[in-house]
Amino acid sequence: MGHTCNSVIINAPYDLVFDISNDIPRWTELFGSEYKKAEVVKKEANKITFRLTDDEGKSWQSWRLLFKQNNFTYAEREEPKFPFQYMKIIWLYTLKPEGVELTWIQHFAMDAKAKFNDEQVEGFINKHSKDNLLIFKRVIEQAAGK
Repeated sequence: MGHTCNSVIINAPYDLVFDISNDIPRWTELFGSEYKKAEVVKKEANKITFRLTDDEGKSWQSWRLLFKQNNFTYAEREEPKFPFQYMKIIWLYTLKPEGVELTWIQHFAMDAKAKFNDEQVEGFINKHSKDNLLIFKRVIEQAAGK
């Protein structure tokens, strides 16, 4: 199984960090060129079902639970799961004196028929997560007037 954990500290108020980072339609901006489309399919209470389309035109649906009062979110890739057997994602928001530490934890296993194995995908996710977290930091801090 694969596992990644990456963080950045964002110098902005918690509410702003949480709200912007979970604004699914803004993910086309927040994730650089990774997603061409980010659409909310359904919203019920604290659960958002959404569809992402990557830069190669491949789409998948996921769901995300928002626990704003507890400083975290939990998400899973739904359909199609391939190239994964499963993909589980936790975002932690830790209040620090200098802002909010946003931590992304991804726990997954690749399908046996996938082009890449767990270790290769860990490397890919780690690189992209670090790059994307810096975009989140820049965009959110700019929105906070920093």
